[in-house]
Amino acid sequence: MPEFEFLIVGGGIGGLAAALALAHQGRHVHVVEKSAEFGEIGAGLQLAPNASHALERLGVLGEISKHAVFPRRLVWGDAVSGDIITSLDLGEAFVARFGHPYLVMHRSDLLNVLLEACRAEARIALETGRDVVAIEDRTASAVALCADGARYEAAALVGADGLWSPTRKRIANDGAPRAFPYVAYRGAIPIADVSEHAGLDNVIMWVGPDLHFVQYPIRRGELFNQVAVFKSPSFPAEDWGNPAELEAHYAQCCGYVRKSLGMINRDRRWAMVDRAPISGWSRNRITLLGDAAHPMLQYIAQGACQAIEDTVSLGARVAATSDVEKAFEAYQAARYLRTARVQLSAQFFGEICHIGGVGRMLRNTFFSAHAPGDYREIEWLYGHRA
Repeated sequence: MPEFEFLIVGGGIGGLAAALALAHQGRHVHVVEKSAEFGEIGAGLQLAPNASHALERLGVLGEISKHAVFPRRLVWGDAVSGDIITSLDLGEAFVARFGHPYLVMHRSDLLNVLLEACRAEARIALETGRDVVAIEDRTASAVALCADGARYEAAALVGADGLWSPTRKRIANDGAPRAFPYVAYRGAIPIADVSEHAGLDNVIMWVGPDLHFVQYPIRRGELFNQVAVFKSPSFPAEDWGNPAELEAHYAQCCGYVRKSLGMINRDRRWAMVDRAPISGWSRNRITLLGDAAHPMLQYIAQGACQAIEDTVSLGARVAATSDVEKAFEAYQAARYLRTARVQLSAQFFGEICHIGGVGRMLRNTFFSAHAPGDYREIEWLYGHRA
């Protein structure tokens, strides 16, 4: 007899949100997390209306709003010339169109809100320091095996265990993630250290040949998040994407971008990776969620948003039937085409951002004609309701 009703492998944003979604349907959930404590690596996070809607369904949007910033605009700038290309208004008309706001915040603030909500829910048990290394499919149950020999058997298992998911390996076994020759440097600085070149209450993406630079305020406007991405000429050599390459590549940029780059730490960098979309997320009583199911490039800021959408969809399908296998099949059917489109769109958008030469001029001319209040192109993305 399985010891647990639902076991969630992974206690990140997706795993904790999934625990809430299932607990709200009266299910008992046990979450196991690899790290010694629940936490998030990185700084900024963007949550579009499709995620805001889902967070409201989970009952945490009000608390999250206390830690967030509600930017006025999404802005595109040319990193080389310093000119503003176009913008998207995020004010009253945007909220009226999509029903929910666009917000930005620190990743750890979002995780902490979800964590406290889980701790307040009697149906959720949380456990850290459990490194799940393998999954067994027992057809009528699922077993998670840990590096220390611990064993968990559950009537249903949700793999929210990220890019290198052991759960995905059990279901799809599609090899290593797909690596791209781009690398990101990230960090947050005090808001007082930033000039108002493009507005401190906007999300701005400076785009240039084989690079982009993102800036926006987080943590109630106290910090300024910055992300510098560029294509490494030495990929995939051992030290590819190193700080010297970063400086050399950004030498082509305008003075403001170069100055802002100087405030980013060089002690850690992130490779750009994803996986090809798959349609098979579920197997018997095992399913995937978030990056385990659909890891994507960060270029349209939808990774966390899609994981949060997953959780609401999963909760609804579990509520609709007592048959877990049918619930997982329905969840997969509802989500895989949606997330595949987002994955592919993120890759394509990156190509547009990073184009150089004549393509850069054509891109800038095309997007400069876009009206700030024209939301037609993003309706499919931001208007979706999980």
